[in-house]
Amino acid sequence: MTQIKFLLPALAATAVLAGCMPAPRQAQMPAAPMPAPVVEPVISSPPPTTGISGLQERTPDLCGAKNYSSSISQPGSVIPTLGITKDYRVVEYRGIEPQDYNPNRIVFRLDSSGVITNIDCG
Repeated sequence: MTQIKFLLPALAATAVLAGCMPAPRQAQMPAAPMPAPVVEPVISSPPPTTGISGLQERTPDLCGAKNYSSSISQPGSVIPTLGITKDYRVVEYRGIEPQDYNPNRIVFRLDSSGVITNIDCG
């Protein structure tokens, strides 16, 4: 019984102290994330370049390719008979073309049947 005498006040003290504790908090739901703002991309074309028009138009015609434009749609076998005194290159259909550029060289491009389809400088 002596144990109950000591146990009873200890239980009462625990109950009193338990009443002083704050109530457990309820878990709060996280707030919905803010949507990212929609930003329209800025699309602008580059300004026109000046002073390098020959890169697109191949002008001036330094190699004189226009002098041989009458050879377009003729067989490639006529090229040696044109009397060309300048450096020239013949690029066959799907042929390998070296990437060295010479603006004074005439380039004849052939299609799959060996007909001249284009004449330009390079």
